Amino acid sequence: MVVRAITARGIVTKSNLPAADFVVNPYGGCSHGCIYCYARFMKRFSGHEEPWGSYVDVKTNAALLAAKGASLAGKRVFMSSVTDPYLHLEKKYALTRSILTALLPRGPSLGVQTKSALITRDIDILYRFPSCEAGLTITTLDDSIRKETEPFASPIAERIAALEKFRAAGILTYVFIGPIIPAITDWRAIIGATAHLADFYYFENLNIRGSIGKGMRSWLSERHRDLLPAFERAYAPGSDFWDLMESEIREYCAAAGIDGRVFFHHGG
Repeated sequence: MVVRAITARGIVTKSNLPAADFVVNPYGGCSHGCIYCYARFMKRFSGHEEPWGSYVDVKTNAALLAAKGASLAGKRVFMSSVTDPYLHLEKKYALTRSILTALLPRGPSLGVQTKSALITRDIDILYRFPSCEAGLTITTLDDSIRKETEPFASPIAERIAALEKFRAAGILTYVFIGPIIPAITDWRAIIGATAHLADFYYFENLNIRGSIGKGMRSWLSERHRDLLPAFERAYAPGSDFWDLMESEIREYCAAAGIDGRVFFHHGG
């Protein structure tokens, strides 16, 4: 892992996400090693030659930048969109914690999403925001698959335990089920394992643009060849796989009284 200290030009940036006004990315790059990561496109802007997942830029002035600016009362800030705010390096640098501390006087509502149980370290700060939604990503309940697809993220059991701690602290929780990988992600089973801990769910399907599709097919061919045909059917020209799944998710959530929010990419 190549780790560099850098000086950022900005840290609280306007968001294109549907549920956030601003986003904060404490780090550049990511060390979780997720084979399906969409954020690898960031290399185009950062100038890194290293493979995505093998470098992290530590934005050493992030807290100073987060403290500056007008009030954010009534605005929603999301951490993070193209990195995980609780990478292993966060234990050493505590950038996310320092950013949260700096943002607190500015008064935003907060959304935090991660694949790391380290998020529970900051419950003492997160509960002080006007509102906070703490989200844990779960793509599969099979930790052997997790080790292959998200090798350096927290084990699934630790993520569920983190949800339990947030629920006990009275902080709003959600589960991000995504990306949904055909023949891998059992979204019903994930709901079944977490329904008592999640106030709502996000659902997103796997986007195979760029090099992601090639990497996923290579992984399936090498490790799970029996699942490759189902994967290919989902992405075959004219396939209605994702349309049907979206309908299934919406119907399931409506019948079960679950707040399910679907953000699927169709047609590509």
